[in-house]
Amino acid sequence: MHFVNQSHNYDHPWSHVVIGMWHKYPNPKCTHVVSIDVLDRSVDPKTGIIRTERVLGCKQKAPKWIVKLFGSSEDAYVREISFIDPRTQNATITSENLSLSQFATCLEQIRYSPSSTPGRTIFSQTAEIQARMALWRSAADGLEKWMAQRFEQNAQLGKMAFTDVLRRLWEERERVQAVVA
Repeated sequence: MHFVNQSHNYDHPWSHVVIGMWHKYPNPKCTHVVSIDVLDRSVDPKTGIIRTERVLGCKQKAPKWIVKLFGSSEDAYVREISFIDPRTQNATITSENLSLSQFATCLEQIRYSPSSTPGRTIFSQTAEIQARMALWRSAADGLEKWMAQRFEQNAQLGKMAFTDVLRRLWEERERVQAVVA
């Protein structure tokens, strides 16, 4: 089992970051994400929590030994469930691979919460990667290592892409405010 953890502070208020979440894809820095389908979105009338369930379609080239061993293709799908709580200003996203999940899982958890510094948002991300092949430990170790490396690469691309999205939205907001004023 491999674990990946990272955190980052965005120089934007929580509300702006949450709006940016919905504008992250499509993105030229994250070309591996090729489709997004919203399966369900609801608001809890008692708590005001917004729940969204999506499926992300990705294209990623796997090493030849993985393709030969598991018969995989470049197409992969990820299920994502998010909860946005406007009252507590917490956003949590959980995602898990649907493709090849009988061989390996990647469970990712993301949280956005306000920083103690006004106008900043704390981003924290964890991923638990586990191969499910007890008989082939060396293949399982190789698969976990490759998945962890790919996850870290995509996480870095995602952070750069999201920073660009937030900057673009902020600039757009300031242009609109300048016109209104």
